[in-house]
Amino acid sequence: MLNRRHLRIKVLQVLYAFFQTEDADILKTEKELLNSIERMYDLYLWFLLTFEEVHSFSEQRIEDRMKKVRPTEEDLNPNRKFVDNPILKLLIQNIELKRKSEEKKVNWTGAVENDIMRKLFLQIVDSEIYKNYMSSEDNSFENNRLFLIELFKKEIANFNLIHDYFENKNILWLDDIDLMCSMVLKTIKQFNEDDDEYKPILSLYKDKKDELDFVKSLIRETAQMDDENTELIEELTKNWEVDRIAKMDVILLKMALTELKVQPSIPKKVTLNEYIEISKYYSTPKSQVFINGILDKAIPLLEERGELKKTGRGLMN
Repeated sequence: MLNRRHLRIKVLQVLYAFFQTEDADILKTEKELLNSIERMYDLYLWFLLTFEEVHSFSEQRIEDRMKKVRPTEEDLNPNRKFVDNPILKLLIQNIELKRKSEEKKVNWTGAVENDIMRKLFLQIVDSEIYKNYMSSEDNSFENNRLFLIELFKKEIANFNLIHDYFENKNILWLDDIDLMCSMVLKTIKQFNEDDDEYKPILSLYKDKKDELDFVKSLIRETAQMDDENTELIEELTKNWEVDRIAKMDVILLKMALTELKVQPSIPKKVTLNEYIEISKYYSTPKSQVFINGILDKAIPLLEERGELKKTGRGLMN
């Protein structure tokens, strides 16, 4: 499920483009943001559907070998441990997964897609994880689960051709892969022996209204408060020229200052730590120290001016 940090990152991505574009339309930018967030769920569905594709290739290989002119004993009596994996079957038969995939038109149908899945299957059957699993006599539900978890983490989630496929569809998706993969792992972990095809898969949102209200407020207010935030940053960086500060750092500061002022329920320390952490991955090596220093000066100044008012949980440090 989505978390606030990832929502901040999605806002950062669209605001970076917004502030680089003359006469940019904030309503259009907001619409692009909400669409970008919704489409993250497509990644989750695509990853879940890889299991069915690999299973299909495995079934086909068994059938092809049985039809050989001179089949071996192994061909006629194949090891079906993988294709009979109970959790794999629950995923393949899942009603909600099928419905949502059809609704969003997410599938691995097509020549390019089929080739990616075929190569993934060949890599899997050649992996130590797969070989050890197939030779193991432990056929417990938990062992089958552990195998799928390891298979996904080591072979599917890191398969370069899948990453390339997603990057060609949307370059920003590379930042979303880790979060969506964590959702796939949670999905596998939630299955039980007595589950059936009606077992629900995960939702993108924990609280959709709350999370969408948060991103809408953050993007709109950051755009609307741009001038006053720019003045405040200039005031806090008297020994710096604002136009020489990394653009990403300026946007992160504008977002952080906006959040401090318009999100009364979010503790000051949470906002501070979140933007410092985001800067580690999306800006320069020195950005976290710079942003930490500026926000440390901004908080008491905003409190003195009465612009920072926290309530409820936000009263925490």
